[in-house]
Amino acid sequence: MRRDGAEWIVGRVETGEFVSFPDIGRRTIDLLAGGGPIDDVAERLNAETGTAVDVADFVTALMGVGFVAEIDGRPMDDTRRERPSLPWLKPRHVRWTLRPAVLAGLVTIFLCGLIALAVRPGIMPSPSIMAWSEFGTVSLVTQIAIAWSLVMLHELAHLCTARAAGVPGRMTLGSRLQFLVVQTDVSGVWGEEKRVRMTVYLAGMTLDAAIMGAGLVGLAIVPPEAGVHTALSIVVLTQIDAMSFQLLVFMRTDLYFVAQDLAGCRNLYGDGAAYGRFLARRAIGRGGVNPLTAFSRRERSAVRSYTLLLVLGTVVCLTVAVTIVIPALAAIALPAIGTLLNGGDGLAVIDAAIVVLVLAGVQGLWGWAWWRRHGPRIKRWFTPAAAEGTEG
Repeated sequence: MRRDGAEWIVGRVETGEFVSFPDIGRRTIDLLAGGGPIDDVAERLNAETGTAVDVADFVTALMGVGFVAEIDGRPMDDTRRERPSLPWLKPRHVRWTLRPAVLAGLVTIFLCGLIALAVRPGIMPSPSIMAWSEFGTVSLVTQIAIAWSLVMLHELAHLCTARAAGVPGRMTLGSRLQFLVVQTDVSGVWGEEKRVRMTVYLAGMTLDAAIMGAGLVGLAIVPPEAGVHTALSIVVLTQIDAMSFQLLVFMRTDLYFVAQDLAGCRNLYGDGAAYGRFLARRAIGRGGVNPLTAFSRRERSAVRSYTLLLVLGTVVCLTVAVTIVIPALAAIALPAIGTLLNGGDGLAVIDAAIVVLVLAGVQGLWGWAWWRRHGPRIKRWFTPAAAEGTEG
């Protein structure tokens, strides 16, 4: 539990489930945690505050978010707890990641890279270096290997800093619009002080920046003709791209969580989407209750601004996907498919097969992650229709 303005943030670190309560809600939880019967807790609250609290309903609500361990000695089913990633990693192993000296060291490496770039601007690698091999497959596989290695380091930074704060954390594949992403659920960090929360949110980007800085320093030292120079160039460009992606706060990127926390909002993305749907319904005359009615003036302002960013960013991102990304993928895939269908020399066929497998694998993973996130909702949309058809 932690104080957040006029309310209390209360949650379970191991499940990442957090809700907000007024003072009387926190007091009710304290009394229930002491093992007192529901009726006794209700009487005591009435005596202390002069307010009649339906403690039975409150307990039912707590059960709904998995906050009740047992009732009358009978354990409650705990279906919300999921196995954390790297369960063998204990807080004592990674507590050093929260020390200010670590942050200062990473920032210093990043600044050294910027200084090296300022002194020798020519070390900035050209995007053409990505096609460094005469065989497209070799270049593609190299980029994927480097990119996924860096992504895992990014997520490991989130996981380690969260685990240092006692938050389990869990890494999974996910989707953000047309992007396939690796994400680390560190929701349990909501119970920590702001410095810790910000450290966890920004851990991945900080490590990205330090790796990029180290890469730039390496490019200033290593001769251009050396093979490691090519690898460093790919690392630098990959990290620039990765950090640029975090600026897309209309998706739930690292900087989105920073913005949400600084704005004092609990679910900026969900509230923004709900407000956007409300505006769309109102535009076609269907109206409805404004979801911002119960929010403070500060939260209303933040959600309105974010809704505009959410709508514009989503439209632009999907437009880029349709007009640039899909045609670009087609330009790579169609010749490879043509080679497989029409035949060719052995190396060309192998090259084409690997290209098709890699592209199909990445898109397949994206489709799986997208369906895991949106599939249940889509099924609910069609279930009523199916029921009506059966009855008819």
